[in-house]
Amino acid sequence: MWREAIFLWLANHLPQGRIGTRARHEALRWAGLKLSPKVIVMGPVRITPPGTGGQVRIGSRSFLNTNVRFGGQGGVTIGRFAQIAPNVSFETSSHELAFEDGRSRAPVTAPVVVQDHVWIGTGAIILPGVTIGRGAVVAAGAVVARDVPPKTLVGGVPARILRNVDELTA
Repeated sequence: MWREAIFLWLANHLPQGRIGTRARHEALRWAGLKLSPKVIVMGPVRITPPGTGGQVRIGSRSFLNTNVRFGGQGGVTIGRFAQIAPNVSFETSSHELAFEDGRSRAPVTAPVVVQDHVWIGTGAIILPGVTIGRGAVVAAGAVVARDVPPKTLVGGVPARILRNVDELTA
């Protein structure tokens, strides 16, 4: 766990630019993230709790902007060609609503899945157990608590479908 924390710190403190991007990619791999080829991570990235980086998988040619947070306990999978804006948070753990007097609420974890060609806007929060369908767009600031169908635009708190998204064909 300490080794992963050191490499995550290193990745988050590398300079921007071509050399920094390549070195960041390698440091994030050493921190446990499973990165496919040609992923761009502008950094910094946060993974909580430390040591759960191995539960984060990012597909080929995806782009992560700055200050992306992964609650890694339940696992986060991001598909190919995904675009993740700054300050996006992927949460994979929560707590039961019911409680027992004198005890903490029971923890609940569930994976987050982001399919191919998804665009997630600035400051969006993706909650545990959500799947975002292929080609979907999540508007800036949205709180996504339910699955998002493919090729739809969702926005708001809680997120709701705003309209369909077209797929360009050559």
